[in-house]
Amino acid sequence: MSQKVMVFVGTSKGGFIFNSDAKREKWQTSDIQFKSWDVMHMQMDPRDQRLHAAANHFVYGPTTHYSDDLGKTWTQAKQVPLITRASKSGRPASTVDEAFRSEGGESIKNIPEKMIKVWNIKPGRITEPDVLYAGAQPASFFISRDRGETWELNESLFDHPHRGSWNPGAGGLCLHTILLDPDNPQRIYVAVSAAGCYRTDDGGQTWEPYNKNVRADYSPNKFPEYGQCVHKMALHPSDPKVIYQQNHCGVYRSDNFGEDWIDIGEDKLPSRFGFPIAVHPTRPRTIYVALEQSDEYRMSVDGKFSVWRSTDAGDSWERLTKGLPEKAHLVVLREAMATDTFEDAGIYIGTDTGQLFYSRDSGDSWELLADYLPPIHSVEAAVIEA
Repeated sequence: MSQKVMVFVGTSKGGFIFNSDAKREKWQTSDIQFKSWDVMHMQMDPRDQRLHAAANHFVYGPTTHYSDDLGKTWTQAKQVPLITRASKSGRPASTVDEAFRSEGGESIKNIPEKMIKVWNIKPGRITEPDVLYAGAQPASFFISRDRGETWELNESLFDHPHRGSWNPGAGGLCLHTILLDPDNPQRIYVAVSAAGCYRTDDGGQTWEPYNKNVRADYSPNKFPEYGQCVHKMALHPSDPKVIYQQNHCGVYRSDNFGEDWIDIGEDKLPSRFGFPIAVHPTRPRTIYVALEQSDEYRMSVDGKFSVWRSTDAGDSWERLTKGLPEKAHLVVLREAMATDTFEDAGIYIGTDTGQLFYSRDSGDSWELLADYLPPIHSVEAAVIEA
C-alpha cells in the first residue's frame, strides 16, 4: 500500500492542507478551510485519522471542529471549550455564559478577539481511546472524552494558586503546549506563556511548576519558581524523560522529566530568543530550532533565514541554510514547525509572512512548498496509508 503525506497549515485567514506521495516532490493544495477564520491549529489524530481544528472568529468566537474525510467536510463540536466562571485565585466571580470568558468574568462581547483563543488540540495516548486535550487562552486546559464532541475544563489548573501571578506574553496568557508521557498515563506537562512549565503526576488533579535553572531575564529574580516564558516544548516518545524547550531566554533540555533544566544554547547559538522547537521522528537526540535576532529585534539572525540543528541533544549545533533565502527577515511562530515520520524526515516550517519551507532530508537542504499564504500560525504533518 502506498503512503500519503499531508501537511496542515493554520493561518490568520483559514487553513490549508497540502498533499503529496512519499517522495514529497509534488504537492497538491486543498481549498481554503474555514475561510476568513483564524485557524490556530489543525491536528490529525493518528489513532483514527480524524482531523481536528481549533478556530476562532472575531464575531462568532472560539470553537473546535472535526473532519472524518480529511478536510472535505467539517462538523462543529457539540460543546466547545467553555470557561463558565472565574478562577478561585483572586479573580472576581462571574455568571455563566455560553462562550469563552476572560478570567475577570467579562462577556465575550467586551473582550478583544485576540484575547479569546483555542490554541491547540492534542490527541490522547493510544491507551486512552476517544480522549483529546486542548490548550486555550486565557491559560486553560481542557479534556474531551468523546473524540472532540464535548470539552471539560480542568479546574485544578484553572484554580491554581499561582494563577493570580501569571502574566501574559505578547501573544496573551496562552496554554500552548501539551506533552503526554507515553509510559505514565498520569503524567502530563503543559506550558504557559508567561508562567512556565507545569506537570501533573495524578492525571490533572494537582499541578506543580517545573522550571529549575530556566532563566527569566525580564524578572528581578532571574531564576524564579515560575513565571518563565516558555515558547514551546517537545519530547520524543522513545525517551520521555528527556524534554526540550525553546524559551524566551534560551534553549534548554531536561534529562529527568523536567526536574531541572540544562542550558544547551549558551555560547553555542547566536541568539537566546526564538519560538519553535521540534524533535526528529526517529532520532530522539536530533532537534531543530528557529531563532530570531533578539527579543527586541524579532527577525532572522543576521538577516539570513536559517534553521539550527543539533544531533547530540544540544551539545553542539549547526546552522542549516541550503535552499533557504540568503537575505530574509522572517519570523516563525511557536506552532509553526513540524516533522513527518520518515527516516529521511520531512521538516516543515512556516513564517508569519506566508512562506512554507520544507526539507526532505532531515534539514540538509530546503525547498519552498508554498508562498503568499496569510500569516502562518501552525504547521503539522501526518503520513497515512493511501
